[in-house]
Amino acid sequence: MALVHEFEQSGNWLFRRRGWLPVLFLLPALMHLWLAGPDILHYQPGKEFIYLGVGLLGLLIRAVTIGRTPRGTSGRNINRQKAAELNTSGIYSVVRHPLYLGNYFMWIAPVFMLNSAWFFIIFSLVYWIYYERIMFAEEQFLRNKFVEQYDLWSAKTNAFLPSFKNYRKSDLEFSFRNVLKREYHGLTNMIIIFAFVDLARHYFTDESVSLSPLWLWSLIAAACIWITIRVLVKTTDLLTVSGR
Repeated sequence: MALVHEFEQSGNWLFRRRGWLPVLFLLPALMHLWLAGPDILHYQPGKEFIYLGVGLLGLLIRAVTIGRTPRGTSGRNINRQKAAELNTSGIYSVVRHPLYLGNYFMWIAPVFMLNSAWFFIIFSLVYWIYYERIMFAEEQFLRNKFVEQYDLWSAKTNAFLPSFKNYRKSDLEFSFRNVLKREYHGLTNMIIIFAFVDLARHYFTDESVSLSPLWLWSLIAAACIWITIRVLVKTTDLLTVSGR
């Protein structure tokens, strides 16, 4: 099989599993937590506020993306590639894969809690290899569907490193309701991973089943937000936006 087809095939396979496959990285994280000592893993509230900020930066990038995209694009679909149109304005004039850039910050933030440079480096390399295949498969789909329009856009827009030199304002208004409807799972999942790492840290260092104050209150806040938005989505049309 030619490499181009192998990359596309493996990228589509990973695309369909991108929602849960990165969670497997929690296994080596647990191993690190088990082997590391309490001096390495002690609770540092000042630094961990910064780590939370890094994760929220990733969520913000996703929110900026989702808030200005139409229905049929930039979705959470997992079964197949789809795109009703090619996004080339707004954040998509800055970087071709802003959602995966946001995901990186949301995943790397809990990694900082491990206080391990080698784990950070290995995670970043594996993340790049993993998502590079997915991005390749997505771009093959887009190139086949939009042809010249895609080639012109990709020639001047970086895949993963943002560049504002060709920024073009989006034609769509920002929809905060659409962001709430589509991204509340992301916030909750990120906080759960933070809390999981903190819980494991406590267990392996002092054999207690507890959460540090920052992550306990963050988990409570995230749970309240999740329940509130879930009820609104399931029982009302308050967060439904036409064409989004």
